[in-house]
Amino acid sequence: MQDLPECPECRSPYTYEMGFMLVCPECAHEWSKEAREETGVTLVEKSVDENVVKDAHGTELKDGDTITVIKDLKVKGASSVVKVGTKVKNIRLVDGDHDIDCKIEGFGSMGLKSEFVKKA
Repeated sequence: MQDLPECPECRSPYTYEMGFMLVCPECAHEWSKEAREETGVTLVEKSVDENVVKDAHGTELKDGDTITVIKDLKVKGASSVVKVGTKVKNIRLVDGDHDIDCKIEGFGSMGLKSEFVKKA
């Protein structure tokens, strides 16, 4: 049996060859041996650099930061809005369209887009 490299995306050891490509059965990532050898950088290392969340003014946000809402935000399923200037403490960054998970007093848990907040 041939010794194949682990998946650069999810680090799975169960990769297999399909033609000139290597395939990961767990995350369906495909890559060539030559491309990985040329760059010397795995995709996991690249994604760490690209996963930076910035507020409306370009300041980098981190887990646990306090932010301020800079625009009135309508809340789905509620008749009220989150007002400008509302402070939100202890945020958590997540992947997705709404990249901030938080709890807002009077509304509960919700997701916010980083483009509508600034770091406090």
